[in-house]
Formats: sequence, structure tokens, C-alpha cells
Amino acid sequence: MSTPPDLSIVIPVYNEEMNINKLYQRLASVLSGMTLSAEIIYVNDGSKDHSLAVLHSLAASDPRVHFIDFSRNFGHQLAISAGIENARGEHIVIMDGDGQDPPELIPELLAKALEGYEVVYARRRKRQGENFLKKFTARMFYRILARITNIEIPVDTGDFRIIHRKIQQILKRMPEQHKYIRGQISWIGFNQTWLEYDREERMGGETKFTYKKMMRFALDGISSFSVWPLKVATISGFLVSGVAFALIVYSLYEKFFGTTEPGWTSLHISVLFIGGIQLIGIGILGEYLGRVSENVKNRPHYIIRDTNLPHDET
Repeated sequence: MSTPPDLSIVIPVYNEEMNINKLYQRLASVLSGMTLSAEIIYVNDGSKDHSLAVLHSLAASDPRVHFIDFSRNFGHQLAISAGIENARGEHIVIMDGDGQDPPELIPELLAKALEGYEVVYARRRKRQGENFLKKFTARMFYRILARITNIEIPVDTGDFRIIHRKIQQILKRMPEQHKYIRGQISWIGFNQTWLEYDREERMGGETKFTYKKMMRFALDGISSFSVWPLKVATISGFLVSGVAFALIVYSLYEKFFGTTEPGWTSLHISVLFIGGIQLIGIGILGEYLGRVSENVKNRPHYIIRDTNLPHDET
């Protein structure tokens, strides 16, 4: 077994053949100016383009480059998890593979970590190359999540950060299927701080983080670290019960003291209104129960098809 490096860099990849070499060149330039040993772990999350072939070529030309190839697409957060779990460095950097997280910030992140911080996350000052709707929805999500969770999850931050190896060891003991890495790291605690940076545009290609994936990601974050939706369902139940009671009183009044026959409007309104709230409550409960069901099955988080990692922990 080779000597563990000082620094591991984890990069999830999904259909990024246009960006892998560009980002690697930037990383190599940064690492050449740092007096430490490093490894770069690319996690190919079931790419359907030529990303894997590009990774094979990089690994053949640079012994610092390692790859993990999934058997299918398991998702961004599980790809990050695989990289973290198999990293050997004392410090581990997590960054995206599209170039929006600038590798040039790594020396500053490491310098801050060496001051005694177990986690140093990068906080976005600007988000270049993103439309207004995506910026607005992301901004609202982070602020809502910060208000409804019982832990302090930093706003305006992604997964771009550096963590100490002790954080890695604790993450390995957190087996939930629906990963929300930044929330898990916040939950762990220890000394955490941040650096600001301007997020760049993608170097090439289109974003793989669609609005559908953003919605699923938001549900994972909320359901993993908050019971607020369950409380909303409970409160809504009481409110609807109050409205229904008022409608019952009104219907009885019309029956005994009104001059006309009670109409069906109030009945229809009450049935539809109560039925809608019940469906919302059942849906929320279903989200939580679905996650419980997936966790108790105890299936592996991901399946590795191939890797060139120099150790046997996979």
C-alpha cells in the first residue's frame, strides 16, 4: 500500500467530458505550487458520454489521478460520499467537476484549515452564468432550510469545502440513503468557518442539475434535518377542523332557522378542503416513511464497477 497523501481532492463527474481535462490542468497548476502530496479522486456517476475514457487517460499519465466508476447513475451526493469514503488524505477537498468551484481557492482553504478548523466551506459571493429563477429559488431554499432545521446549515454554500479526516470517519458512520452532505457536515459540528468566493460559469456543456433534481435535493435536505413539514401537517389539521366545525354550525343554523334549504356548496367546500389537506398530510408522511423504508432495506449506497484506487477499502 502506498503512503497516504496529505491532501485528497474529490470530484464527482456526470457527463463532463468537455470539462475534465480543463479542470485537471487548473488543478495540476495549483498543486504544482503547493509543497505537499496529493491525490485526485474522480467519481464517474454513470456518465453516458466519454468521461470515463478521459479519466482512464488522465490516470495513465498522472499517478495522482484515481477514478471510481459506478455501475449506474446513483446521484451527485452519493458520488461525493464514495469519494470521501475512499480518500486517504489528512484533509479532503470536495468540489464539482464543471469548473464552477475554482481550484485556485484550494490553497486558501487549506491554509485556513491548518489554523485549527475541521471544516472550511466556501460561501458564494456571486453566482455567474445562472439565470434569475435559479438564483432566486436557491436563495429562498437555503434561507427556508436555515429557519426550519434545528442545526445551523450555512446559507449560500454548496459542497465546495475542505474537511479534516476526522469528519470523514464520522460521515462513514452515517448510513442514511438520502445523503445531504453539507447538512451532515454541519450536524457533526467541530470548528467550522468559511471563505467567500465568486462562483464561476461552467467551463463547458450544460448543467446537469435540473429543476426536478433541485426539488428532489431540497426534499432530501428538509426531510433529513427537519420535522417541520410534519408540524405543518398537524397545524393544518387543526385549522381545517376549526373551519369544518364552523361550516357544521352554519349548516345547522340554516337547517333550523334559515328560510331556504341548505345548499350543497358548504358540503362540497368542506369535503374538498378537508380532502385536500388530508392528501397533503398523507403525502408528507409518505415522504418520511419512504425514506425509512429505504434505510431499513440496508442496500449499499452505490456499486463500484471499476476503480484504480491503491487500497482495498472499496
